[in-house]
Amino acid sequence: MTKEAIATNNAPAALGPYSQAVKANGTVYVSGQLPIDPATGEFAGTDIQSQTRQSLTNIQAILQEAGLDLSNVVKTTVLLDNIDDFAAMNEVYAEFFTGVTPARAAFEVAAIPKGALVEIEAVAVAE
Repeated sequence: MTKEAIATNNAPAALGPYSQAVKANGTVYVSGQLPIDPATGEFAGTDIQSQTRQSLTNIQAILQEAGLDLSNVVKTTVLLDNIDDFAAMNEVYAEFFTGVTPARAAFEVAAIPKGALVEIEAVAVAE
């Protein structure tokens, strides 16, 4: 198996000893993306909509670096600080994924790094 780290300055740097994404055998595994704007190093906003939009924008940037886009995504996992934000998150999510949408799991978790409201990870496959 060959592994390749994927990294871009158009998404926030990893906060620890992990890659923004890893490509292995044609599949790209994107690490959980916090809603950090890479230009400022700060959250894109304080509401679930703006944070969801930034997390997905970060995923787009990482996929672009790997030569893919959101249409290649087959699975996502959404971590929410509060499950009551599910509907509002889902509205923004639907702006990014159309047609055959990825399989998805969404969970409320006890805490997300840096106090974020959402974190999203993705798996994409090259066609």
